[in-house]
Amino acid sequence: MQIDFHHGVTYVCARLAGFEHRDASIVAHCAQYVDDSTQAGLIRFDNGAMFDRISSAHKLLDYRNFKELANHQVWIPFHFLPGNGGLPPGQDPPGTFIEKLICRPNSPVAQAMVAECIDQRYRSYGLHRLGITLHVFADTWAHQGFAGVSHEINSAKDLVDGDGNPDQSLKNRLTGFFIGGALPLGHGTVLSNPDQPHLRWGYIDGRGRRVWRDNPKDFLEAADEICRAMQRYRLGDPDASAPGLPTADRAKIAELFASLRGTGDSRHQQWLARIAEGHFSFGPAQVRYVAKGSGSWKQQALQIETENNRDPRLPIYSPEFLTSNWKLFHDALRAHHFFITHDLLPRFGICVA
Repeated sequence: MQIDFHHGVTYVCARLAGFEHRDASIVAHCAQYVDDSTQAGLIRFDNGAMFDRISSAHKLLDYRNFKELANHQVWIPFHFLPGNGGLPPGQDPPGTFIEKLICRPNSPVAQAMVAECIDQRYRSYGLHRLGITLHVFADTWAHQGFAGVSHEINSAKDLVDGDGNPDQSLKNRLTGFFIGGALPLGHGTVLSNPDQPHLRWGYIDGRGRRVWRDNPKDFLEAADEICRAMQRYRLGDPDASAPGLPTADRAKIAELFASLRGTGDSRHQQWLARIAEGHFSFGPAQVRYVAKGSGSWKQQALQIETENNRDPRLPIYSPEFLTSNWKLFHDALRAHHFFITHDLLPRFGICVA
C-alpha cells in the first residue's frame, strides 16, 4: 500500500476507532514512516551521546535489495509478513519452506503480531509501535500471494485488467524497469498493482495458477480490520469484541477507494482534503505528513534537516530527544523487528534471523 492508505486511511480509522487527533496523528505518521525510514546506523551528538537505529525500508532498487540478509531484515518483518499458509502454530502448509513465507491477509501470524502490540501498549513508544504494526498488518492484504525474498514464487505473467483483457499498460511500464536481479522480489513483477486501491486485475502466479485481485474489496476489509485492531488497543484487550468501521463512514471509505485515481501522493492529498472538509463523522481536522527536512520528526529531534557526510556539525543533544517522536519511532521499530524475527515467526517454525 502507499501513502494514501498508510497515512490518510490509517488516520481516518484511528479517529473512527476513538483516538483523538494527537494520538491518531502519531499512529498514522508512524504507519507511513515505515516506508520512508531508509537510513540506519549511529547518530553521534555534540556532547558525546549516541543513538543507534535500524531502517525499515530501502530506496527504490537499492543494491541491498539483492542481498538475502537484507531481504530478511527489512522486507519480511516490515512489508511481507510470512503467513504460514494461513495456518496456526505447529502446522505447515504443503510444499517447501517458501510456502510458509508467502504473505497472507489477516493470517494467524498477523493476528498474533497485533495482539502483542496491544499487550505492549504501556510502553513509552506504544502508539508508535501501533503505527508500525498497522503498516505491516495492512500490507498483508496488499502483498498477499508474494514473499519478501527473491524467489520464483513471486513470478507473475499473463496480467489482465479488470475486464479480463491483457494489461498492456503494465507491460509497457515493466519495459522501463531493470528486470535483472531485482525481480522477482516481493511483488516486483507486477509493480504497484497490489498497492493501488481502485484496481481490479489478475495474473498467473509462480505456481501457474490464475489469481484474481479485487483491490477495493481487499482495501476495505483491511481498513475495517485495522479499525477493529485500534478499538481493541484502546480497550487494552486483543480479544475484545470490536465493531469496526461505522456503517456510513465505511461506505464513504469504499467510495474513495473505488474513485480516487493518480499517484499515491495525489490520492493522499485528496484524502487529506476530505479530512479537512469534515467528510467523516469525527468532523474536520488538519492533518499533515513531512517525511524529511524542515518540519519533519527527524529535524525536530536532531535539529538538523539532513544527514550530510560533508557537514562536520554534529546534532545538538537536548534532553527532549529522549521523548521525541522520531526517537520513539525508532525504539518501536527495533522492538517490532526483534519480536517478529526472534519470537513470533519461530512459533510458526519460521527462521529468518
